[in-house]
Amino acid sequence: MLTPLGRRGSPERRRLRRGVYLLPSMFTLGSMFCGYACIVYAMRGEFATAAPFIGFAIVVDMLDGRIARMTGTTSDFGVEFDSLADIISFGVAPAILAFSWGLQPLGRLGWAAGFLFVAAAAVRLARFNIQAGSTDKRYFVGMPSPAAAGIPAATVYAYPAGFQSFGEALPVLAMVIVPALLMVSTIRFRSFKNLDLQARRKYPVLLLLALGIALLAAHAELVLVVLAYGYLAGTFLELAWHRIHRRPGHEEAHSEPAPQDSASGRH
Repeated sequence: MLTPLGRRGSPERRRLRRGVYLLPSMFTLGSMFCGYACIVYAMRGEFATAAPFIGFAIVVDMLDGRIARMTGTTSDFGVEFDSLADIISFGVAPAILAFSWGLQPLGRLGWAAGFLFVAAAAVRLARFNIQAGSTDKRYFVGMPSPAAAGIPAATVYAYPAGFQSFGEALPVLAMVIVPALLMVSTIRFRSFKNLDLQARRKYPVLLLLALGIALLAAHAELVLVVLAYGYLAGTFLELAWHRIHRRPGHEEAHSEPAPQDSASGRH
């Protein structure tokens, strides 16, 4: 008599399992939609609306990988699907946003700078896919594509008016080219994957989160610019700190081959 009940429950469990497997991909689709929406609004000249969609894509992209690991639903399909979505959200979308906002007066030079950003994001993601799982999980090798996309997004959100003349648009080249080159560089960027958010004394973390939310609500433009450029500047400050404090003979004392550095997220 127990057999029919077991059979009756099995399809429900299978449907539930299939739904769990679809959950990370639904977040990936959400990230892709944010990139698409950014492109649409950027083409319409609504930059203040377009730029936040890259920020939404970053948040959603951070969630899909964690949900996949928490539910045990990681798969090769999910990794490839996530990479394709990232090319749209963190490669094409910020490039079109930057071009429509400030690179357009530069003509072909602006076209070339935008394409360089897209190509660098694609190379960055492809390099991570072949290095993942065999490198130091504390660092990214090269600037992660979401952080690189956050630089033009935060800048445009802080100053949505844009630029109309050739001379005014020249500094925009640095905003696009520098993150593009950093994405394909071998400079180590902190991944923050080793932060212990499950420690017993988590009250300071909650207070910091509350402070961050309050500041974001009060001065979103300023906070996002500080976060975007602060992550970039912090990497070079850390690099300079290590070089200054590197003593003679330090490399001999630590001559064992160190683990290679790489990305630890899904980017």
